[in-house]
Amino acid sequence: MKPIYLAFALCLFAGLKTSPVLAEQQTDYAGYDRFDVRAAHRSMPIAASVWYPADTVIYKAPVGNNIIWKGTSAYIGAAIAPGKHPLVLLSHGSGGNMDGLGWLSSQLALRGAIVVALNHPGTTSGDSSPRRTPFIGERAADIRATLDQVLSNPSFAPYIDRQNISAIGFSLGGTTVLNLIGVRFDQTLFAQYCDRFGDAAQDCDFLRKGGVDLDHMPNDFDVPSRDDRIVRSIAIEPGMGFAATEQSLAAVTSPVLCIGLGEEEKWAAADFGPTGSNLVARIKNASSANFAPAHHLTFLDECQPNAAEILKEEGSDPICTDPPGTDRALIHRQIIDEISEYLVLDAKPS
Repeated sequence: MKPIYLAFALCLFAGLKTSPVLAEQQTDYAGYDRFDVRAAHRSMPIAASVWYPADTVIYKAPVGNNIIWKGTSAYIGAAIAPGKHPLVLLSHGSGGNMDGLGWLSSQLALRGAIVVALNHPGTTSGDSSPRRTPFIGERAADIRATLDQVLSNPSFAPYIDRQNISAIGFSLGGTTVLNLIGVRFDQTLFAQYCDRFGDAAQDCDFLRKGGVDLDHMPNDFDVPSRDDRIVRSIAIEPGMGFAATEQSLAAVTSPVLCIGLGEEEKWAAADFGPTGSNLVARIKNASSANFAPAHHLTFLDECQPNAAEILKEEGSDPICTDPPGTDRALIHRQIIDEISEYLVLDAKPS
């Protein structure tokens, strides 16, 4: 390259780096990348993703979008913003996946957190089996293995504040998070709950359809899985609350925020209030928040305009249909604000 063109290119590059327009664009999207987790308890690697504050502008692409879900755009593989950032571990619900919660992960990243999510084998999209669902201990082990790996990964570890690690879980992911802070689940208590509510208990109904013997759950259902590296947690509509043992609830020392959705259409499986498992009152460091109108599935990603009709034609679950008056996007923004305040993140508008 001739010197005059080289000088022009360098000036252009410097101008791009300091351009107010590009500086503003950098904050519009979080960075995103993926990695594999090697875990001794799994026969194959676990897929994991990481959302983080981006330091550079790179190509933008949609994550998790398809004919049903809107998905979330991100800068793929951008450099990570300098400094030490809070780490948030994210566990999806039964039948969900790590990218389906990108609406939450991206916004927490834009407020300063590094969010690491993963796909739990046996309970993720396209690989969700009733008979594999009760293996709560395996799910917790997935999180521990992911945490081990990201803390030793030279691409991410230097940017993580190891004293500020939190865990967030939705539905079965909420169960997983509770397990990680020391809550244990009892097979007998779960069977009694299923007998009491019958088919009105969504989790019990799902397990029965898979031929699971609710009186003889796998031993993995009630294994201890506490990880003291997690300093606070958020359980969103957590399942299995009726099966939590009093002794383990009394022993929880870290703070936990329970988030509920809806009032009149509250799912029995996820009701942690006085009309349900009453988890919040039974954990001394627990607090709660509730958002309505909404229901359990309102937590899922925003849907494409015709998604509800497509699902109805296919005879699928109405995952895009909310209670009357619900604004799913608004509920999401409220949840983002609540979680950001609880985790003491930057107050960036979502």
